[in-house]
Amino acid sequence: MRSYRELFRTPEFRPLLIASTGQVAGQTVGGLALGTLVYGTTGSPLLSSLAMFGPSLAQVVGAATLLSAADRLPSRAALSALGLLLGAGTAVQAVPGLPVAASFAVLMALGVLSSLGGGVRYGLLGELLTRDGYLLGRSVFAMASGVVQIFGFAAGGALVAAVSPRGALLVAAGLHAAGAVAAHRGLARRPPRAAGRPSPAATWRTNAVLWADRRRRRVYLALWVPGGLIVGAESLYVPYAPALAAPLFACGALGMLAGDTVVGRFVPRRRADRLVVPLSLLLAGPYLVFAMRPPAAVTVAAVLLATVGYASGLLLQDRLMALTPEELSGHALGLHSAGMLTLQGVGAALAGALAEWTAPGRAIATLAGASLAVTAVLAPGLRAQPAAPRTTTGAGAAHDA
Repeated sequence: MRSYRELFRTPEFRPLLIASTGQVAGQTVGGLALGTLVYGTTGSPLLSSLAMFGPSLAQVVGAATLLSAADRLPSRAALSALGLLLGAGTAVQAVPGLPVAASFAVLMALGVLSSLGGGVRYGLLGELLTRDGYLLGRSVFAMASGVVQIFGFAAGGALVAAVSPRGALLVAAGLHAAGAVAAHRGLARRPPRAAGRPSPAATWRTNAVLWADRRRRRVYLALWVPGGLIVGAESLYVPYAPALAAPLFACGALGMLAGDTVVGRFVPRRRADRLVVPLSLLLAGPYLVFAMRPPAAVTVAAVLLATVGYASGLLLQDRLMALTPEELSGHALGLHSAGMLTLQGVGAALAGALAEWTAPGRAIATLAGASLAVTAVLAPGLRAQPAAPRTTTGAGAAHDA
């Protein structure tokens, strides 16, 4: 499957894409609104960055307890319920006079629930598409996410200015609800991919199987750490330059869209592995200029160039799918999503803490340097590593160091 026409003719692909973009739109508008609201209330870069990316920290709790449900729940029901719960929680954050502590408690609860969404969504995507169509389909999801973020940050900034941060939060709640409706009406009822009841014990067992393979460990670390540090750097856009924050987020989404489009549609599979390390280095390198606080045009250009490097995630996800048994695909992708978002939250917390005692621009550059260092350590095992065919669950656990 190498054409968009064939992809969009796949049954249920479009409603799944619409449901996903509804959630991305809600998170984009809501995150910017809440980050602005918290910064205006507290004046703290740390709390502002945590308001935007802190829910990601709670993903680790979901990854440890809920992920076994990704393959054991009906996809339509799970995605519909999650969308409604995220919308309700976002609406609660818009309540006037809500204490900052209460707002963060709601954020953490939503973060735990969100950890399940990635596994359900991308596990269903792998079920709908053929093996050779997954990379193209995942790239379309990434491109749609980039487009939605471009317009979402622009619209979110406009809503915050024209209405209020709380008004923008209500709009975000409506976007989450719209995604839930799209999932319920557009997806067919289908049985779970795996048998058994979800439980924390089942989650731990499958996590152990996935983590036991040395090749998968390397891929997971490459998916989580370098990008998580860069997202932490991005969480400082508001304290770095409040008036420039929305354009920087939008340009970052545009760069990500460009990278995902080129890699997903035009790069031959036989050459894709060679691009993993260069794209990971590109993701961090341009952010070093923030230490010098360059003019706005240079800052925007650096963000636009750097975020092309997020396309490395597409290639690494494709490799992860090739190394994972079919019946564990949803759990494996959920672990990727939860781990990625957790590391993004860690990056945001680290960025905010650094910015408390140094300039935000220097903190951004420091995190970029750390991302480059991690990529350099992982690079020998990532260069042109051929993807192994999928195996059974037992064999998948046998490739330990």
